[in-house]
Amino acid sequence: MLVFLIIGGVGIALLVVSLLLGEVLDGLFEGIGGDLFSGAALAGFLGVFGFAGALTLSLTDSVGLAILFGLLSGGVVGALTGWATLKLREGGDEANVRTGDLVGSKASVVTAIPDGGYGEITMVASGHITRLNARSAGPVPSGASVTITGVLSATSVMVEADLPANPYPYPQHP
Repeated sequence: MLVFLIIGGVGIALLVVSLLLGEVLDGLFEGIGGDLFSGAALAGFLGVFGFAGALTLSLTDSVGLAILFGLLSGGVVGALTGWATLKLREGGDEANVRTGDLVGSKASVVTAIPDGGYGEITMVASGHITRLNARSAGPVPSGASVTITGVLSATSVMVEADLPANPYPYPQHP
């Protein structure tokens, strides 16, 4: 059982080292398994293999079963950790807000847009509160809902006021 506990402890120590020196440690594993194999994945595998093996050995007194259960559970955790690490690295730039991607989006007017001038709008884009200068074909009051119809520059857009909902959806009789 001591061997399993030592392996689990090595996995935990490797996890700490991986958290502190992740890029350096991952460079050591580049030739082994590509991007899927990382220091965190190895640490997860060793930690779970050791502790699951020790638990199984204490419950069954079978070394073979302890090794088998440790390998299976360590393999699952190692693969999931490697996959999660890979997805985090691939992260992409979807968190970056690009003005061109905002066409068609709804926003709220913060500073009234005067006729022939600029006002300000605000919206949530990719989880970020985004504030932009805005211009419209006609004046738009503060608090109005607008739709972005075009891009004028990286920090300014063309908007169109949304029509307010009809408070009287049925014909009114005199």
